[in-house]
Amino acid sequence: MTITSLHSPTFATGAASAYAPRSSRRTLLGLALLAALAVHGSPALAQTGAAAYPSKAITIVVPFSAGGGVDAVARMLADKLRASLGQPVVVDNKPGASAMLGAQAVVKAAPDGHTLLLGTAGETAINPHVYKERMAYKPERDLTPISLVVRVPNVLVAQPGLPVKNVEELVAYAKKNPGKLSYASSGVGNPQHLNGELLGLLAGVNMNHVPYRGASNQLVDVAAGNVDLTFVSLAGAQAFMKAGRVKALGITSAKRMPFAPDLPALAETPALASYTLENWFGLFAPAATPEPVVRKLYDAVNAALKDPTLQARLREQGAEPSPMEPAAFRDFVRAESARFAKIVETAGITPDN
Repeated sequence: MTITSLHSPTFATGAASAYAPRSSRRTLLGLALLAALAVHGSPALAQTGAAAYPSKAITIVVPFSAGGGVDAVARMLADKLRASLGQPVVVDNKPGASAMLGAQAVVKAAPDGHTLLLGTAGETAINPHVYKERMAYKPERDLTPISLVVRVPNVLVAQPGLPVKNVEELVAYAKKNPGKLSYASSGVGNPQHLNGELLGLLAGVNMNHVPYRGASNQLVDVAAGNVDLTFVSLAGAQAFMKAGRVKALGITSAKRMPFAPDLPALAETPALASYTLENWFGLFAPAATPEPVVRKLYDAVNAALKDPTLQARLREQGAEPSPMEPAAFRDFVRAESARFAKIVETAGITPDN
């Protein structure tokens, strides 16, 4: 009998495999199994990987300075994850470049679930439309969504001397005094900036944008009457509101929030009936992070956000706990990004304005 050569075309196509020696058939079967595992993965191996995770400390990168709202939420979440995952969870503040510096650090990290980003709407869904080619990463390509963590509507506050008591009067005043009003934000292209632009677009009024670095500086200038308005988180505005240094006019969520029931939604004003634009914080991992690791992280986040004590602490910060499955969170980010893109384009927002 003639044995077909290993290098013959017939053997390569498998037509003569029935005539191959038993050892060769075993080799082929083994190689086929390895190839299948490489393509499809093994449930047993996946379970083993998830069980072994985390194998060391987890770092949550916050792309803002310590002491702010994102930092506070990250530290609350880290405490809960530390207890449930059985490894240290540390918060690493990496501010700079409109929050893109911290996000980029996570993009470059190993995709093993040990380096995560607590990202916001800004650097994950708005910046791509403002900074475009200036960005060194693409959020949808380079980050894996794990879960939405909190929704954080902003509060619209006015300087004490502005002769308006509510948003309806503000719109009327802006129409009677075109180009006179100014509003502050903590930087070009962040949610506060888009809050102001959306108000102007829907109400048909023009306001001057004054970008600042940090919410505390913009609030001080609004309180002093140097700027007329700003949008800021409830946590950032509370001290100024309680002291009567600014007037709270409304909140940017679609409806009133349970942690601030006396603050009307901007959408309650007829001219702004479709108004809703919130900031939000979500947990991301580098692209290619294994699905079992993503699922384990989501389960831990979901459990943490159901804790009544943590819920109460977050709501004190003006943040509504809002866990979301990874696939749903990915769809949410895409939808938000598309909506923000329209606002950026219509308002003509660029890195320089």
